[in-house]
Amino acid sequence: MKKTTAKTTSLLEPAKKSRFRLFGEAGDFYDFSLLSVIILLTCFGLIMLYSTSAYTAQLQFGDDMYYFKKQAYISIACIALAIFISFIDYHILEKIHFLLYIGALMMMALVRTPLGSASHGARRWLKIGPVQFQPAEVAKIAVIVTISWAVVKMGKSVKTLRASALLLVLGGILSGGAFFMTDNLSTAIIIAGITAGMVFIANPDYKWFAVAVILCAAAAVLIMMYVQKNMQDSSNFRIRRMLVWLNPEDYAAGDGYQTLQALYAIGSGGLFGRGLGNSIQKLGSVPEAQNDFIFSIICEELGIFGGIVVLLFFGYMLYRLFFIAQNAPDMFGSLLVCGVFVHIALQVVLNVAVVVNLLPNTGVTLPFISYGGTSVLFLMAEMGLALSVARQIRFRDPRILL
Repeated sequence: MKKTTAKTTSLLEPAKKSRFRLFGEAGDFYDFSLLSVIILLTCFGLIMLYSTSAYTAQLQFGDDMYYFKKQAYISIACIALAIFISFIDYHILEKIHFLLYIGALMMMALVRTPLGSASHGARRWLKIGPVQFQPAEVAKIAVIVTISWAVVKMGKSVKTLRASALLLVLGGILSGGAFFMTDNLSTAIIIAGITAGMVFIANPDYKWFAVAVILCAAAAVLIMMYVQKNMQDSSNFRIRRMLVWLNPEDYAAGDGYQTLQALYAIGSGGLFGRGLGNSIQKLGSVPEAQNDFIFSIICEELGIFGGIVVLLFFGYMLYRLFFIAQNAPDMFGSLLVCGVFVHIALQVVLNVAVVVNLLPNTGVTLPFISYGGTSVLFLMAEMGLALSVARQIRFRDPRILL
């Protein structure tokens, strides 16, 4: 039997010229596997959100389904939005990349104006009429689109040090905007990570990458040593988070309370957990458990086994994104999906690392599972872009569809 293979596109090959159409030209493929895992994770997230938040919602709002209903409505609408975006030609982003980049910066700057809104002591939201969202989330999509466009325009010259530096500056401006304009360090770290990941994909110079990792590790060690030695009494909340991360037991009655309770939840769950809905730590011990620390409740109710299964689902999602990036019809589409891949991977790793105290608390949500309308909206938009790229994949033999 004659062997058939998928047609793949190298990231460093020139992009093919194609006539732009709003809804694009359908290929031989639509990634229903990716769409299925998105819906599965969203449904699982809603189940865990209800289990985690029912007690708190009943006490605060008199309705145990308060958080569940809000998240369910936005999730259904966002899945529909992702499917709609998947039928739009992703090449439209090449035409509006500059507007998206400048728009993200302007929206982040508006947070410092009366349009900005504060919550939980942080001024990170933009409120326009009944709509409230975090503009820093827009910057994540903006950096993916801008870096993808810039790499395509640079072509083979992207391998030069000057080109790599320019790409890092483009991402660095958005990362700095997220930090200085919205005071959102976690989003700034994610934007910087997306930039570094995409630059490395476009120019995989392992020597310089290794040097950068060593320098960052050395800087982190020096900062930790300095913090632990000289700033025990600092009132800066980020310094306190570093100190809590290093010695959570010393701050058990204060800033280390949430971290320790999350660890107790994971430990008490054991291998197979207490059973769905039977968490004890969610009854107020883990503050705001439905947000950043929902993974600890998953481990308490479903055990380490349940936590691993959730991570395997994320792993399968990343595999589907890798498959789409590998078979994308052009370099721009491939880089777009690579950016989404890096974003999802970074956010999952950072969230889980924070919950198990491998990293200081950074306020990163668990994609598709943690409570938050803004996060779901922009994550689904990215999934829609990935599905749009997948929809235009063409194979030499349709029988090899995976």
